[in-house]
Amino acid sequence: MGNGVKFIKSTTQYKDCPPPDKPEYAFIGRSNVGKSSLINMLTGVKNLAKVSSKPGKTQLINHFLVTESWYLVDLPGYGWAKVSRVDRDKWEKMVRDYLQLRENLMNVFLLIDSRIEPQKNDLEFLNWLGSENIPFSIVFTKCDKQSKSQTNRIVNKFLENLTTTWEELPDYFVSSTETNLGKEEILKFIESVNVNFK
Repeated sequence: MGNGVKFIKSTTQYKDCPPPDKPEYAFIGRSNVGKSSLINMLTGVKNLAKVSSKPGKTQLINHFLVTESWYLVDLPGYGWAKVSRVDRDKWEKMVRDYLQLRENLMNVFLLIDSRIEPQKNDLEFLNWLGSENIPFSIVFTKCDKQSKSQTNRIVNKFLENLTTTWEELPDYFVSSTETNLGKEEILKFIESVNVNFK
């Protein structure tokens, strides 16, 4: 897929995004969750999204066009510890406006670190997406960093937590950028949703 991906533009508000004429998929998660690595894995382009050990690297809405048929959107993360309150509020408004008002947004991929117990801000964000009727799926990242049983334990704990407030659980994927685990499943899911774009 590598050759069929190109960077289109970075924006600070949803009104400046590319024309909403193609299906769009957004990727978001807490800072340092492995978002850039996942985007690079899905597109097959090594440095498409900049990988950084410094949290909060993505500060804009970044649009990439994949195979001339759909947009992949890299959104700023949340849960930054070392960012001023003013900056954080500004980014949160930018992201929420985009998620609520972008008319061609087909699905949000919410990234969760598979090594960490369910976090309050992940659950709050997920419940906000649900309350706003924004379609989303969960991607559990960094599964190669631990045993399969440990990953399953965290995934099940997270899903159990959701059953207390959700009647129906969202789709979820287990991924590893080291082994390409989850790549095929996520791309197939995107293809299946693309068919519904009008």
